[in-house]
Amino acid sequence: MERSATCVFLAGIGNSGPEHWQSLWRGRLPGSVWVEHDAWDEPDRDGWVRDLDCALRSIAGPKVLVAHSLGCSVLAEWAVDHADEDVVGAFLVAMPDPRGPGFPADAVGFDAPRHEPLPFPAVLVASEDDPYGSMEYAVAAAGRLGAPLVNVGPKGHINAESGLGDWPEGWFLFTERFPG
Repeated sequence: MERSATCVFLAGIGNSGPEHWQSLWRGRLPGSVWVEHDAWDEPDRDGWVRDLDCALRSIAGPKVLVAHSLGCSVLAEWAVDHADEDVVGAFLVAMPDPRGPGFPADAVGFDAPRHEPLPFPAVLVASEDDPYGSMEYAVAAAGRLGAPLVNVGPKGHINAESGLGDWPEGWFLFTERFPG
């Protein structure tokens, strides 16, 4: 599939392995970019935001951000203090609740989220039984970000462990909202 916008993938803690829908989608989107971090298992908000900002600055032209889990939080934090007029949209999936019982203790700086309305179109996708964020949290986060919420039913954390493969339902939602 050829796109006019570069897809920029933001994975969560531990990165997204080869069976995760993000990795599988990247394989079908030539020219896409994966935001890398030095310490995937010890996320630091400020460092991860810097990594995202550096990646975005290295890409010319329109960009669509595709974030999962802690990557959603990084994107929201980045948008508070940074801007990139070439970001044309964001697809956020399974945003975790930093005050929830399942939030990783090794994640530094995420405990007081500064979510504001995003300056570009976005959608937040949530699962009814996500162990890292309740539907109530997802509704509130979507409201703060100014993004519509899509409830995909009980899909766990919407990751490889959820058994979704390349997650056709998500691909449909993504391409419907960000067709090019």
